[in-house]
Amino acid sequence: MELNELKSPAGATHKPKRVGRGMGSGMGKTSTRGQKGQKSRSGGGTRPGFEGGQMPLQRRLPKRGFNNKKFRTEYAIVNVGDLNCFEDGTVVTAELLRDAGLVKKTEHNIKILGNGDLEKNLTVQAQKFTKTAEEKITSTGGRVEVI
Repeated sequence: MELNELKSPAGATHKPKRVGRGMGSGMGKTSTRGQKGQKSRSGGGTRPGFEGGQMPLQRRLPKRGFNNKKFRTEYAIVNVGDLNCFEDGTVVTAELLRDAGLVKKTEHNIKILGNGDLEKNLTVQAQKFTKTAEEKITSTGGRVEVI
């Protein structure tokens, strides 16, 4: 038996209900929507979370806690292995990283991570370095400059 020969057992699949196709469809004039009311109209129904005018649960619950989103510092992440695209002896700055396509925006701080292997002798300028990234850059004869 092959995958293309598999069939579902009899009675396992149903034809989809074709709603709004007139009297001969078997669904009649109201197309399974009932008689009158909000849910029978086109576009009818309520938005998610609506409780019929009662104060919704998400507004009844107290808002507590702290969110660090507006205070955090964003870092653009670059792996050490990605720096192999530069020539030997290059001073790698934020502008060079943006031009190479490794960083989208120069407004973000840059953090260099230690993933990958570095074969070039580079001077890398960034805001943060991991320990493994520092070791890999200095082991090839390069320098690390924290801005």
